[in-house]
Amino acid sequence: MAKLKDRIPGWAKPVLGLPVYAAIRAAIAMLAIGELEANVARARALGRLYAKFERKRFERTVRTLRVAFPEMGEEELRSHAVQAYEHLFTLAVETAYAPRLLTPDSWSAHVRLGNLSDALKVLLSGRPCVMITGHCGNWELLGSTLALLGFPMHALYRPLDLKPLDRWVRFTRQRRGLMLVDKFGAARMMPELMHTGAKVGVIADQNAGDRGLFVPFFGRLASTYKSIGFMAIQHDVPIICGQARRLVMPRDARGDGAGWDEVETSHTIGFADWTGEPFRYRIDVMDIIQPEEWKQQPDELFYVSARYRRALEEMVRAAPEQNLWLHRYWKSRPRHERLNRPFPAELREKLRALPWMTDDELARIEDWSERDKRSVAAGERIV
Repeated sequence: MAKLKDRIPGWAKPVLGLPVYAAIRAAIAMLAIGELEANVARARALGRLYAKFERKRFERTVRTLRVAFPEMGEEELRSHAVQAYEHLFTLAVETAYAPRLLTPDSWSAHVRLGNLSDALKVLLSGRPCVMITGHCGNWELLGSTLALLGFPMHALYRPLDLKPLDRWVRFTRQRRGLMLVDKFGAARMMPELMHTGAKVGVIADQNAGDRGLFVPFFGRLASTYKSIGFMAIQHDVPIICGQARRLVMPRDARGDGAGWDEVETSHTIGFADWTGEPFRYRIDVMDIIQPEEWKQQPDELFYVSARYRRALEEMVRAAPEQNLWLHRYWKSRPRHERLNRPFPAELREKLRALPWMTDDELARIEDWSERDKRSVAAGERIV
């Protein structure tokens, strides 16, 4: 079925653009009216309702979680799925409040900086770098906070179809030091950005299609963008992989004088046990990939892509209930599966050459590949 925007006549799009934009802006403004804590509570309740009534999406979320965490029981999987929708609706409220909460004077009341010492050395060196995160935690807050710390970011993004809304998004992000770069024109701008020492941010966990580079993600081959690795290798710049995770406070800690410096990540006690003040995050770096490391590998691009995918996996493992599980990470399949051919020996050797690869992990990847090959041959929908 064609998307709704594709069925709207061309002449009507400019006419409908402003009213739709006004409606969206009004909805965002309404999210920021009143107490933040009360609005977060309502957002979480809406998230639970959405999970209850949107059964098709919810079951797809559970299936995706089951692939990523085969060791989890069914009850735990479903609990994480519900909490993921609570997180998504909470993000909408937090995004509406962010401009007034994340300022040069107040950001430290809402964000804690974790293990950033090595990353700061890169950022302070004046060298350009690529910064990667996924749709786990609060990806918007990550770039905004770094900009507030004095490290303006250039973030690759897909322009919104609604032009007035796209202009507003660009303006609000730029005002906070986050410059948005149209990903369709990024190839022309990258050399200049790198020459000026820019920090380029990319959300890198989406499916890259049949022409992507297939590397492991939760023990299953997933299509990954080649352009990120090409960018880093071509310009000889490091890749910093980091995320902003929501912090929560156990219910029995409230009122005993515990400060939020001591609270755990949400995965430790569960987002369902959240209490206290909302909008509390910690920024951590999962990995830094240096040029001298990939230059020692037999296939530089495969190594870089597999390693940053591994960092994205660590982000999800740290807080699975804060991940956007709506993505179909394994939708696209490698050529040998589509053509019903055996697992390529060349790919097996590339996987075996990865420093962190184990025999058990390699066996799981091959097992999943065989299962996916049968699914493709049968015309089944890949989760």
